[in-house]
Amino acid sequence: MRSRTVARVCLALLLVGSLLVVGHAYTTRSPTVSAEGPETTAVEPREGMTVVATDSNTWLGQAGDGPRANAELLAVAPNGSVAYYDDVHTRYWDVDPVPNTTRTVEYVYADHLNASECGGESVCTRNGIERVNLTSGEVTPIYSRVTPGKHSTRWHDADRLSPTRYVVADIAQDRVVVVNTTTGVVEWAWDAQAAFDPRTSGGPYPEDWTHLNDVEVLPDGRIQVSLRNHDRVVYLDRETGLLDAQTLGNGSHDVLYEQHNPDYLANGTGPPSTLVADSENNRVVEYRRTDDGWRRSWTWADDRLQWPRDADRLPNGHTLVTDSNGDRVVEVDEDGAVVWSLPVAFPYEAERLGTGDESTGGPPAGEVGLAGRAGEGGTDTEADSGRESTPDDSLAGPLANSVFYVLPAWMGLPAAVATVVGVPVALGWLLAEWRWSRYRLLLRSPVSFGRDDR
Repeated sequence: MRSRTVARVCLALLLVGSLLVVGHAYTTRSPTVSAEGPETTAVEPREGMTVVATDSNTWLGQAGDGPRANAELLAVAPNGSVAYYDDVHTRYWDVDPVPNTTRTVEYVYADHLNASECGGESVCTRNGIERVNLTSGEVTPIYSRVTPGKHSTRWHDADRLSPTRYVVADIAQDRVVVVNTTTGVVEWAWDAQAAFDPRTSGGPYPEDWTHLNDVEVLPDGRIQVSLRNHDRVVYLDRETGLLDAQTLGNGSHDVLYEQHNPDYLANGTGPPSTLVADSENNRVVEYRRTDDGWRRSWTWADDRLQWPRDADRLPNGHTLVTDSNGDRVVEVDEDGAVVWSLPVAFPYEAERLGTGDESTGGPPAGEVGLAGRAGEGGTDTEADSGRESTPDDSLAGPLANSVFYVLPAWMGLPAAVATVVGVPVALGWLLAEWRWSRYRLLLRSPVSFGRDDR
């Protein structure tokens, strides 16, 4: 009996410890922005309005049924108040400022439709582009198309080529298209199969082969494209197609690992660079173009960064980072320190209005001598010499980030570990008590039953 008492004490200590860790995480969780404004009043003022498009977690059903909030498009004013809020769509993706305006943006959205809404027997997705005046709230539809299914068919990005022509990252068809939004005619297209073999590259074909998640029209007319499942950023010429010698990444996860939202940084005094949210490596990286390819010139991460999906270099040398699984948007200064943080549930992309589209006007790290940070308080000052930083393998990669994706937003690594420990301990304790009780019953004789009943 003494051994059972010791076992009960040990199990109780483990269970109580787990509950304390999980309870602390829940009660001290970071507040998030909502339609009524931040849950706290401590959103530090910032120069310029920040617009955030958020993804939603639907693993328990439709948007809003899971442990994270509904997808949102919100704008936070310089004083920290919520200036605009909308949550009518299932997902919000890319958001861009409209040229020659101060408070108007265009964004890509996706709406999940049921079979009856699709006019058939299967679900589908309406992908579209809309424009909104953040002051008046007036929304103007620009273009939309319906694609079958709802997981790997959601457009993530579209980039304006002219007022009536947009470059679209057609993730459903693994292609880049230029569409005339007035006529609906596709005027140009590049199919990834023109350069890559589905049998030997990318993800599963045809379910999610390229996961083509970003396009950017460069100043010289080239189109920069993120092929997430190929771990590559490629460059297209609309006359000749893929510019193979300019490709960033070679499939090695040391370079890029299922990246999002690369931004091209022009440089008037030297070679250009590309700033990338290196998502599965849990870091933001910048690569500088050299005569023999690309060389990593800057890296940033902190202890909390988990699955970043956007990074914009601001004109002042700061970097605006969207930390999806970290449930925040942060601004990082020239020394790699976080100088501003906006808590928001599962953000996908962020824009600081008044600084240009994405990283337009933002300097490459080498031009202004930015200091990187490799996480866990370390710096990455030797990146330009060719030294590769090694991400924390325990928290990097699709498996770890998928786990954080389905966990409640407030549950960080300690609480997740405590849950993994606590649940089996509780179930094991119940099973042990049942077996011990059953064992005692089997040992009891009919005579003892009679004595106990008197």
